[in-house]
Amino acid sequence: MKYEDLKILDELREKGSITEEEYQREKEKILNDTTTSSSSIGAKPLFGLAENTYLMLMHLSQFLGLTIPLAGFIAPVVMWILNKDTNANVDLHGKNILNFTISYLIYTAVLTVTLIGIPLLFVLAIIYIIFVIMAALKANNGEYWKYPFIIQFLK
Repeated sequence: MKYEDLKILDELREKGSITEEEYQREKEKILNDTTTSSSSIGAKPLFGLAENTYLMLMHLSQFLGLTIPLAGFIAPVVMWILNKDTNANVDLHGKNILNFTISYLIYTAVLTVTLIGIPLLFVLAIIYIIFVIMAALKANNGEYWKYPFIIQFLK
């Protein structure tokens, strides 16, 4: 699992999410830590949850917006902000979720303005639900899945 952590860390460096200094520091931690179990780049506990579970809940928390206005945006943002500095995977997934949410809000606004787009809102809603579930399942399996059709606001 160290190799998976190194791969994620390398992806973060290539995307410019972390500096070379941060990369080297975290790489050293991963390579020298023999007591750490699978996929734990960050040292801070994630509210007592396994990392994969926490990441899955970050994705699924977007569904809170179906019952409480804005909660589907606020909950993943709060989860991301609380742990982004101590866990590279949380940072990676959090940025992915924010890019996805903002992109789909823009798509919804554009479709709402156009008469022909109004029927497509139903299709967009179904796609949104499917993509959130897919990302949550992948996260729970320890995989990173980039949402399709998103605009990269945060890198």
